[in-house]
Amino acid sequence: MENEAKTPKTLQEAIVFFSDPDRALAFAMILRWPDGKITCPRCGFDQHSFISSRRIWFCKGCKKQFTIKVGTIFEDSPLGMDKWMTAVWLVANCKNGVSSYEIARDLGITQKSAWFMMHRVRNAMQSGSFGKLSGEIEADETFIGGKSRNMHVAQRQRRITGTGGKDKTAVMGILQRGGEVRTKVISSRKKKELQSEVRKHVEAGSALYTDALMSYEGLATDYAHQVVDHAVQYVNGRVHTNGLENFWSLFKRGIGGTYVSVEPFHLFRYLDEQMFRYNNRKEMNDADRFQAVMGNVTGRRLTWRELTGKMEGGTCVN
Repeated sequence: MENEAKTPKTLQEAIVFFSDPDRALAFAMILRWPDGKITCPRCGFDQHSFISSRRIWFCKGCKKQFTIKVGTIFEDSPLGMDKWMTAVWLVANCKNGVSSYEIARDLGITQKSAWFMMHRVRNAMQSGSFGKLSGEIEADETFIGGKSRNMHVAQRQRRITGTGGKDKTAVMGILQRGGEVRTKVISSRKKKELQSEVRKHVEAGSALYTDALMSYEGLATDYAHQVVDHAVQYVNGRVHTNGLENFWSLFKRGIGGTYVSVEPFHLFRYLDEQMFRYNNRKEMNDADRFQAVMGNVTGRRLTWRELTGKMEGGTCVN
């Protein structure tokens, strides 16, 4: 990248750097069109004229105007790229997440706008495809839901029914030790669903470590499957799921301490966010993670209707 020397390395540098609209545009252009060939996001034509006073292009193919935002997560947003890039930096790098209320205060926008903005950033954090994990693999599930001590008394009476995880959302994780993690919201902890996810993400012949849940029985035909019974012990030599337990602990701290309330409908987006940061924790610094997200914004547009389902003007949570 020709602007490598000027690339911001910290949040403070990023805020100053992107406060200049022309500089923010130039930076975004490099990430969107790394080969320097600007093409119309609507028709793909590469003949155009640039209207510098408005920072837009006029395509000579489809005869329409387009901006750097068209065809990306930023499309139809009235917010400037300086605010967008600051938000991307924060979401990509805050270890325990960042609240939409905090983003709203920091950027001087409404909480509703910040909430919508953050979900669009999470959409760019999704990985399109995964290679299979190998080596030593941990698989485990957990339940995500509100803690009774944090609920209003009316909510507590309605939701705390003595049925354990029945009113919570089940999620599954698969971790390669020293490598990446995969997560997914699951409908149940039944054998068919859990084993399908293991076979989808884990290379045959790998060492597989799980707890004593009966749903994992039968995987020994394809994997070196060993079990640790948590009713007896949590570690038996190399056989444990502590790495994944640590990931769940970090994720739940973000849910309980930062976001406070997360609807099951949106839970997979928060998993994508945490998974992105975890999988890029070693090889990337803050600037690298920011650029990784910015380089993945094209073709990831998320509209308000798509985000909220049938809700129009509904209440937003963190």
